Amino acid sequence: MRLTVAQALVRFLANQYSERDGTLQRLIPGCFGIFGHGNVAGVGQALLEMADLMPYHLARNEQGMVHASVGFSRMRNRRQAMACTASIGPGATNMLTGAALATTNRIPVLLLPSDVFATRVASPVLQELETPGGYDVSVNDAFRPLSVFFDRVWRPEQLPSALLGAMRALTDPAQTGAVTIALPQDVQAEAHDWPSELLGRRVWHIPRPQPEPAALARAVEVIRSARNPLIVAGGGVHYSEAVEALRRFAEATGIPVADTQAGKGALLWDHPLAVGGVGSTGSPVANALARDADVIIGVGTRYSDFTTASRTAFQHPDVRFVNLNVAGLDAVKHAGVSLVADAREGLDALTDALAGYRAASTWDVTAWNRVVDEAFTLGHGPLPAQTEVLGALNEEIDARDVVVQAAGSMPGDLQMLWRARDAKQYHVEYAYSCMGYEIAGALGVKMAAPDREVWALVGDGSYLMMSSEIVTAVSEGIKLNVVIVQNHGFASIGALSESLGSQRFGTGYRYRDTASGMLDGGKLPIDLAANAASLGAEVIRVRTIPELRAAIATSRASTRTTAIHIETDPLAPVPSSQSWWDVPVAEVSALDSTQQARKTYESHKAQQRPLLGPPIGRNGS
Repeated sequence: MRLTVAQALVRFLANQYSERDGTLQRLIPGCFGIFGHGNVAGVGQALLEMADLMPYHLARNEQGMVHASVGFSRMRNRRQAMACTASIGPGATNMLTGAALATTNRIPVLLLPSDVFATRVASPVLQELETPGGYDVSVNDAFRPLSVFFDRVWRPEQLPSALLGAMRALTDPAQTGAVTIALPQDVQAEAHDWPSELLGRRVWHIPRPQPEPAALARAVEVIRSARNPLIVAGGGVHYSEAVEALRRFAEATGIPVADTQAGKGALLWDHPLAVGGVGSTGSPVANALARDADVIIGVGTRYSDFTTASRTAFQHPDVRFVNLNVAGLDAVKHAGVSLVADAREGLDALTDALAGYRAASTWDVTAWNRVVDEAFTLGHGPLPAQTEVLGALNEEIDARDVVVQAAGSMPGDLQMLWRARDAKQYHVEYAYSCMGYEIAGALGVKMAAPDREVWALVGDGSYLMMSSEIVTAVSEGIKLNVVIVQNHGFASIGALSESLGSQRFGTGYRYRDTASGMLDGGKLPIDLAANAASLGAEVIRVRTIPELRAAIATSRASTRTTAIHIETDPLAPVPSSQSWWDVPVAEVSALDSTQQARKTYESHKAQQRPLLGPPIGRNGS
């Protein structure tokens, strides 16, 4: 069939399917895009001509459309991935942050940036980066370290191998992320005779790797030796749809379950074996168990510094790790006993192999639940505390609603306090913690789960970074609920700055004081509610928690994208996780506040451990 490269690309993508557990679905169900001179006559023309094959969604920000794609794929447990096309130059490089976020979170997304002329007939073209070291380099080479797969199609004949390699990476459960195919703008429009095999229906089977028997035996031996083990449930539990397998394993063994940001909801908050988040923003209950645990069973976690409290969370002198993970990279962390397998299959195998084993751990969440109740109903004034806003939302929304967040102080408060009542209720992007993800990510979540209400929780800092996809939601008729928390600056970094002796310098949205020369004057007259209204959202302004509760009900009942605006006190108290996060403090300083913070830092630093485990014998024990 004679088609242009772009037309063959679109037809190919429309015929790709993924399959797992007998369920077949479109692998690439749609394409986000913003057209420019680099792709409007190539991919843009193909999407127009083949609109019945590939739905097109006009985004307003290239980074935002990648975030929306990540939200979509994560909600679909990585079984589907959206495509994103952008023009050459700034349109393409605007997607770099989104690419980094996707790969860091290990969520598949297909990026199709336009590129320079392959023929070089008109070089240097508009927006072309010229480098004296070679003419085959463009700005798109910046995608290479951010992508799990990268290719550039200089000739039509190269398209088939690029596409097959891209689909392989998108459906790889262990090493997926951003997949980039750079498309020179002249090649996009070039015609070629394509084999029918390339354009026909193709099914990509997403595997469930089984645990290797010897590795399973080693893991069972270590777990059976444990008196006080702890499970750390990560995002892999969700992506492998292993929630029920985790519950069965925990109930059969009596091992308590702590969770990471990506793993939140793997065991619902009120289950007797659920002990809350672990690490820097976790619960004191989980962190107390982590300090004394002799065996940590990590399931689908990559052990970020927040999870390990910068390697201070696990203090047992002989602590050992058993790591069940589909990715070998994560399975060997902390010199752990490696069990490379699908989380669901691995948990089921462990449950069978550990028949008769019961952990001896004891804990009590009663006191902590009272602390959470108090934080949710603090009665702080005159402005409410952020924890009260989260508490009202947690209590007023339905169990199947989804909360979306990413950056600032809210991820910490959410992991510590949020009571997940559904496995997919909690959606916090915290591998890259990207400001501006919230509204765009919520758009993707809603597209993936149109039967659920989706709540984007966004601080004023993140809102100002990126609110443009409100327009996309409005234009597509996709209803979002946006809660704008106004605290006049960067509340999270302000608190961190203060704890590190830097006195909240540069973290408030203030006028510059002409006398001091510092940005410590009066508050800026920013009206984010008016801004949201100007983008097409219905807006509800509230001042109190009772008003907020009423607004939540109104927003939930509406059929239109609605923004609720509330101002909070960034200095309101938050419960302590009784944990730590390693952020270096100046070793020398003339400021007393910095000197005192350095002493505190050094005392925590002394608790860090290499987590290399005990020496390993010949039999692996």
